[in-house]
Amino acid sequence: MVLRNEFTFVELEQWFRDHRVTEIECLVPDLTGVARGKILPREKFTEDRGMRLPEAVVAMGVTGEFPEEGPYYEVISANDRDMHLRADPSTARIVPWAVDPTAQVIHDCFDRDGNMVPFAPRSVLRRVCNLFEAEGWDPVVAPELEFYLVARNTDPDMPLKPPVGRSGRAETSRQAYSIDAVNEFDPLFEDIYDYCEKMELNVDTLIHEVGAGQMEINFFHAHPMGLADEVFFFKRTVREAALRHDMFATFMAKPIANEPGSAMHIHQSVIDKKTGRNLFSNEDGSPSQEFFWYIGGLQKYTPAAMALFAPYVNSYRRLARFTAAPINIQWGTDNRTVGIRSPLAPPEARRIENRVIGADANPYVALAATLACGYLGIKNRIEPTPECKGDAYLGDFQLPRSLGEALELLRAEKDLASILGEQFITVYTEVKEIEHAEFMKVISPWEREHLLLHV
Repeated sequence: MVLRNEFTFVELEQWFRDHRVTEIECLVPDLTGVARGKILPREKFTEDRGMRLPEAVVAMGVTGEFPEEGPYYEVISANDRDMHLRADPSTARIVPWAVDPTAQVIHDCFDRDGNMVPFAPRSVLRRVCNLFEAEGWDPVVAPELEFYLVARNTDPDMPLKPPVGRSGRAETSRQAYSIDAVNEFDPLFEDIYDYCEKMELNVDTLIHEVGAGQMEINFFHAHPMGLADEVFFFKRTVREAALRHDMFATFMAKPIANEPGSAMHIHQSVIDKKTGRNLFSNEDGSPSQEFFWYIGGLQKYTPAAMALFAPYVNSYRRLARFTAAPINIQWGTDNRTVGIRSPLAPPEARRIENRVIGADANPYVALAATLACGYLGIKNRIEPTPECKGDAYLGDFQLPRSLGEALELLRAEKDLASILGEQFITVYTEVKEIEHAEFMKVISPWEREHLLLHV
C-alpha cells in the first residue's frame, strides 16, 4: 500500500483512474484559509502538471481587497505577475458532494525561478517544519476544532440563531457534552462522517460544546502539514454538508452574543527522530527542560503572534474572562482556565495545548506560528513562569485586546519574523490593516443604540 505522503504522480494518475475522476479542483489556501484556484478537466491537469495564478490571489484579505500602496508592494509585484503552482499528490481527495467524479488537489506556490512563494500559508508552515527537521525533531500536533451550526441567515444585520433539529425545535440552552443534543442533527453528522471517510480525513471524536448549536471535532495526532491540509478540507466539508441540510456552519470565533466563542485548540509535542523519544519527557518520565522551554517560548511570543492566532476584529470578542477562552499566557497542568495547558498524560504522550487560537485562524498559519513560538523557546532556553494552579481568569489580561494592538506587536517582534519570514509578516500585516480599515467604516447597532441620543 502506498502511503499518502509518498504519493507520486504515477500513483496519482492510477488513483484518478480508480476513482474515474473527470475533473480536478486545483486548490491554493490563501491567507484567510479560503480555497482559491481553478477547476480543470482531468486531461488538462495531466498535460500541464500545474498552472499559474496571480501571486496576489493568496495575499488578499477576507473582503477581497488589496493595499493600494506601501510595503506590501515591496514583496508583491505591482505588475500582477504569476505564481507557478505545483500539485502535491499526497493531498488528492475525492469531492464527495460533486455530481460528476471530481478530485481536489492542494498546490504549492513557486516563483518563476522555482523558489517557494514566501507569503503563501503552506510555504510558511513548510519553512517552520524544515527548521524542526534540521534539528532532528519531528513535530506532532492534534487540533480540536469548534464550530457553530446556525439557522440560515441571508441578512448580515440580523443576529445568528441556533438551527432547528429533528425535534422541530432549536436549542435554547447550553448543552455541553449532551449526546441527545448531538443526535438532534444526526442526518447532518452522518453526511459529515460519510464525506470525511470518502476524503480519508482522520477525524476522531465529535462532541457538543458549551454553546447552543456549538460542536467540536477532534483530529488524530499527526505531522503538522498533513493536519493543516485536513483542517482546510474539513472546513469546506462541514460548510457544504450544512448547506445541504438547510443550515450554516460557521467557524467565526464569536458568532453569537452571550454564547462562548469557538477555538482551535492545538495539542503539540516534539519527537526526537533518532531515539523516538518524546522530547518533552526525560528517561525517568519526568518533564524535560525542553518541555518547560517550549512553554516559555509560547509565553514570550504568543502576544506578538496573536494577529496570527486571532486574525479578525471578531476574534477578540471570544477572549473574555470566564467564557471558556483564555485571557492570559499562564500555564498549568490539567487547567482549562489557562492559555497554555498540559493535559494529564503518560510520559510518552506528554504534550502542550495552545488554547489561545481561534477557530477562525488559518490552520497553516496558526500551526506555523505556535510551532515557531515553541521552537524559539527551546533554542533560546526560555524559562516559563511558575505554574498556575488556581483560576487564571482571576489574573490580569496578558493578550492584546484588539486586532490593531496585535498587529503592532507582530510587526515589532523580530524573532518571529526570522522564523516565519519577514516577507510573510509584511504581506500579512498589510492585508490585515486593510481589513481593519474596512471594519472601521461600519457603524454598529451598539453605537446607534447608546450614542445616537445620549452623547
